[in-house]
Amino acid sequence: MAYAVETKEITRYFGKLCAVHKVSLQVPSGTIFGFLGPNGAGKTTTLRLLLGLLELNGGSATVLGYDVATQADAIREHTGVLPQHDGLYQRLSVYDNLEFFGRIYHLDKAARQARIRELLEHLGLWERRNDSTAELSRGLKQKVAIARALLHRPRLVFLDEPSAGLDPVAAVALRKDIQSLARKGGTTVFLTTHNLAEAEKVCDTVGVIRKGRLIAVGTPAELRARTGKLMAEIYGKGFSDSAMAALRSLPQVSSVLLQNDHLQVGLQPGAEAAPLVSLLVDAGAEVEEVRKAQSSLEEAFVTLMQEDEKES
Repeated sequence: MAYAVETKEITRYFGKLCAVHKVSLQVPSGTIFGFLGPNGAGKTTTLRLLLGLLELNGGSATVLGYDVATQADAIREHTGVLPQHDGLYQRLSVYDNLEFFGRIYHLDKAARQARIRELLEHLGLWERRNDSTAELSRGLKQKVAIARALLHRPRLVFLDEPSAGLDPVAAVALRKDIQSLARKGGTTVFLTTHNLAEAEKVCDTVGVIRKGRLIAVGTPAELRARTGKLMAEIYGKGFSDSAMAALRSLPQVSSVLLQNDHLQVGLQPGAEAAPLVSLLVDAGAEVEEVRKAQSSLEEAFVTLMQEDEKES
C-alpha cells in the first residue's frame, strides 16, 4: 500500500517542552485522515514538521515519498496547505491573490485563469473577485484561502481547521468538496479539526493526539466501539427532572443528558431500551421515537482523553 504520509517516532521539543513525542503514522494515498486533539496537543506542530517548516529532534518522516528533513521544497511544491491563519495579501483583490499564487505554482495563463474561475464560482466568490481581501469577512477570507490551497490540484492537502469561520451552509459545501477531492480526484486529505461531527462524517481514519502523544488511531467506527458505550436517543416531551433521575438510578444506564427535544441515554453493554421507555411513560413522558446506536465520535474522544489522563 502506498502511503502519502508516513512517520516513524517523530519528535519535537521546544526547550524542555516535548510538543510531539514519538508519533508514528501511516496515511494511505487517496484517503481522508482526521487528526484530532485539544488545543496544545501538538496537531499544528506535527503539520509543520511534515511540511519541513520545523526540524525534527528525533524520528523520520516522508510525505509523498519525499523526506521531510532533506526534501522539504519538493513537499511544499506538491501539497496544498490551509493554515490556521489565512496568509492572504490584504491589499490585493481576491482574484489577484489567487493570480499571484498561481504564478508561484507555475500554472500557465490559460490554466491559471480557468482554475481561478472554477474555484471562485464553486465557493460563491466569483462576484467578489475584484473586492479587496481586507474587506471580506473572516468566513469569506477562509474560502479564498481554501481556493489557494486547491489551486494547483495538489496530490495532498493539509487543512488546519478548514471550517473555522464558515457558516453552516458553507461548511457542508466544504465537507462535500473534501470528500470529492479524495473520492474522485485521488487527493489525500490530512485534516486537523476540533469539529468532531465533521470528522466523523468525512474521515476514513482518525488519529487522536494528547500532550504530543498519539493515543489512538482507527476508523471512526473503531474508536466508537473502543469506548464500549451504547446510546439510546429518546425523542418526545415531558421529560421531567424526576423522570431523568429515575433513569439515572437504573444499573444499565451510565449517563442521561437532555438535548433540546430528546434524551441521550448512555447504556451499559447489552442493555435494552424497552425498560427505559416503560419508566418514562410511567413518569408521564410522551415518547415518540427511540434510536439505539453506538456513542458518537465526540463521546469516544472524551472517553479517550479521560482514559489517557488516568494513565498518565
